[in-house]
Amino acid sequence: MTTARIDARFAALKAEGRAAFIPYVMAGDPDRETALAILKRLPAAGADLIELGFPFSDPMAEGPPIQRAAQRALAKGMTLHGTLDLVRAFRQGDQTTPLILMGYMNPLVTWGFEAFARDCAEAGVDGLIVVDCPPEEAEPLADALDAAGVSLIRLATPTTDDARLQVVVRRTSGFVYYVSVAGVTGVKEADAAAVAPQVERVRKASGMPVAVGFGIKTPERATQIAQVADAVVVGSALVDEVAEAVEMNEDVTSRVLSKVESLAKAVRLARRSREAV
Repeated sequence: MTTARIDARFAALKAEGRAAFIPYVMAGDPDRETALAILKRLPAAGADLIELGFPFSDPMAEGPPIQRAAQRALAKGMTLHGTLDLVRAFRQGDQTTPLILMGYMNPLVTWGFEAFARDCAEAGVDGLIVVDCPPEEAEPLADALDAAGVSLIRLATPTTDDARLQVVVRRTSGFVYYVSVAGVTGVKEADAAAVAPQVERVRKASGMPVAVGFGIKTPERATQIAQVADAVVVGSALVDEVAEAVEMNEDVTSRVLSKVESLAKAVRLARRSREAV
């Protein structure tokens, strides 16, 4: 079961006493070849898990940077089928790094839940985040993913009260993704002091690791969040690097991986720096 890769990675990091770093990249951005080159080199740059977005024309939870990344990928012909091909190519050289797909419901409905879940597992996908799939409507998808051994990873937010949280964490596996700010990606900054009690609340309700995303762009902010969460997710800051490298005619892969390395180092050393204080 591919879910086992997520569980094993978080168990290993817990034993090391540190948080995970999870970079988000968009499949096919700025083109298939470059996206695959970045994907293959993320683990060596410090990624503990990888979140791979599949491009969608109406990504409602995303701010302008990730919306533009999706548009660039779609313009170059990237599809959900193409995204799974990228995963297969990645798995040829890496059988240990957990890989999570993140996207929206419409393409999955078109594909068919059972077929999509089987194809995800065959490609080497470990988990799936579907931003616009409420728990009340997720049972068919959850059943299909369970049968294929792929985690359904749900989102909790600052507005998720205790009663709603119980609904959110039911049938969630792998980890819970805590959205640190109200609003879309890439707009506001995460506040570690506000995040800390929420992470503890979600962790207690779910019994699972809690990854924090949205609003984390700098190594300094990543350090702060890594001191209170089980994982730190960074997305908009990385797709911004893609856009700026394309605009400046710079090497996209090198620029993105340099940013990943600085963020991963901050996360890796975060708790050590706290202990030194």
